[in-house]
Amino acid sequence: MAVVIELKDIVKRYIMGDSTVYALDHVNVKIEYGEFTSIMGPSGSGKSTMMNILGCLDRPTSGLYYLDGKEIAGYNDDELAHTRNAKIGFVFQNFNLLAKLTAQANVALPLVYAGVSEEERMERAKQALEAVGLGSRMDHKPMEMSGGQRQRVAIARALVNDPAIIMADEPTGNLDTKSSYEIMDIFKQMNASGKTVVMVTHEPDIAEQTKRILVMRDGKLISDGGQPYAE
Repeated sequence: MAVVIELKDIVKRYIMGDSTVYALDHVNVKIEYGEFTSIMGPSGSGKSTMMNILGCLDRPTSGLYYLDGKEIAGYNDDELAHTRNAKIGFVFQNFNLLAKLTAQANVALPLVYAGVSEEERMERAKQALEAVGLGSRMDHKPMEMSGGQRQRVAIARALVNDPAIIMADEPTGNLDTKSSYEIMDIFKQMNASGKTVVMVTHEPDIAEQTKRILVMRDGKLISDGGQPYAE
């Protein structure tokens, strides 16, 4: 398989008074198209920093980041934003939904920035919500939904641009066990359809449902293992 993500000698450091803190300390990793990878590690291990760099939300202090074969570590904010919008869908632990908007309007939001007409935005949002089993909840607002339903809305929003890559940061962190496993089933379906999924989690039972587990500690990648899940 072709490589979609490659980090080469990635460093992210911060100056804290007289000391230097390495959030990422010379990290090297390759992720191929269609992989389902989880990133684990204790608090402060660097996993969220790694996710932010992978997702074009931040840039490294040094090192190279190849996305789809293009070196993007040196991109400016506008170039990163364009790359992010074109290639990556995001799912966050706290859902990041707008309380005053319906599920359909929340899902359609990324298409506003893509310049899509309102009619097409709403139709694509409807299809995305149906794909995650929320076709009957399109007119509901976030506070009228359970945590699991809100996360489904967030996943539909991540899917609406049809990105090749889904980045998920603790997507089951605020959910009960049943809802967590239902959400994982959706991620597995997305992966089975060909999408590359990268997920940060602190839950071993969630990580074990992915195909590959990366373990971070003190800014270093200390383990890279495969963990197949049953289709």
